[in-house]
Amino acid sequence: MAPRRPRLYDALFSRHLSRYRQMAFVTGPRQVGKTTVCRSLAESYLSWDIPEDRKAINAGPAALAAILGLDRLRRGQRIVALDEIHRWTHWKGFLKGFFDAYEDRMRVIVTGSSRLDVYRRGGDSLVGRYFLFRMHPFSVAETVCHDPPVGIVRTPARVPEAEFRALWEHGGYPEPFLVRKRGFSLAWRRTRQHQVLREDVRDLTRLQDIGQLEALALLLAGRSASRIVLRNLASSLGIAINTAKAWIDTLVSLHHGFLVRPWSRRVIRSLVKEPKWYLRDWSGIEDPGARAETFVACHLLKAVEGWTDLGVGEFGLFYLRDKEQREVDFLVVRNGKPWFLIEAKKGDDALSPALAYFQAATGAKHAFQVAIDAPFEDADCFEHHRPVRVPARTLLSQFL
Repeated sequence: MAPRRPRLYDALFSRHLSRYRQMAFVTGPRQVGKTTVCRSLAESYLSWDIPEDRKAINAGPAALAAILGLDRLRRGQRIVALDEIHRWTHWKGFLKGFFDAYEDRMRVIVTGSSRLDVYRRGGDSLVGRYFLFRMHPFSVAETVCHDPPVGIVRTPARVPEAEFRALWEHGGYPEPFLVRKRGFSLAWRRTRQHQVLREDVRDLTRLQDIGQLEALALLLAGRSASRIVLRNLASSLGIAINTAKAWIDTLVSLHHGFLVRPWSRRVIRSLVKEPKWYLRDWSGIEDPGARAETFVACHLLKAVEGWTDLGVGEFGLFYLRDKEQREVDFLVVRNGKPWFLIEAKKGDDALSPALAYFQAATGAKHAFQVAIDAPFEDADCFEHHRPVRVPARTLLSQFL
């Protein structure tokens, strides 16, 4: 097994716990490293999946506090990590009582797979008592810097070629990224897909026909970076359109993939309404163009969710396409206003004219055509205000 690498989230969660009283709720894809990071920060770790820990939690806040020594005189706060506690029916009530009684003596990290983000919604009695952090796989920026950025974008940093190649070939999930062996990555990806599509679906939903959901996932595996036409998907599987939509929502909630929706505000003659689908793991995508676009999409999702979680603004990820077939892969919106456009390419192609068109239409400050194969340039991409071709190694190093 490859040694553990420092993560951006080590510093990010540590900073939060040292500054604020609120619990840190950490969610994200299965096997993204949530438990590993949070256990490394905590003095006390309890998991709902461990019978002894489950018994201690079931005993109630006061009994657990006694077990953890929170009733003893000590300086500072003990960091307590509670893993997969949302599997318990009464987890919200327990956390509310535990936090309200002992917040002056402890700091709490609550970790869980994608289900945590689903279960925390609806009748949220914990409002004001936690901050949500969405954890992502390794990215270009995280391979060269493990500290949260001072501002929003970083100064460009050269990523070692071996690191970039490993990301491109094995993906950003910690184990395959660090082991870097093709056979291991294939087996890991197959096992993870089974866990997500079988175990997580069973735990999260009442879906009976899991085989049909797997068939949908298999169909979507070959359509990353493509627009989703629900009618066509439903027809291919012999299911209702509403069922197809619900199943895609399930795959998104389990972090198997994500949707990027079209931005239409202030875009003249905008027509397209269908979202685009992207896998959360680009490493298994065979088509180079689709892999390049998905690679960039995953980096952008990590950036917009991370910037939002850090409290530096509200960010969103969209795409643009009009009825004249002009299209730009991505638009990042900052506090409701278009900020920058990105067209993703595998090679260093000629600059797409759609970038200039949509930059003028949206008023976005920056427009980039990102090339996966282009060598690193030690230059700040955000100093340019006209459409410009940039290396992925440069631009992505400026994100999270």
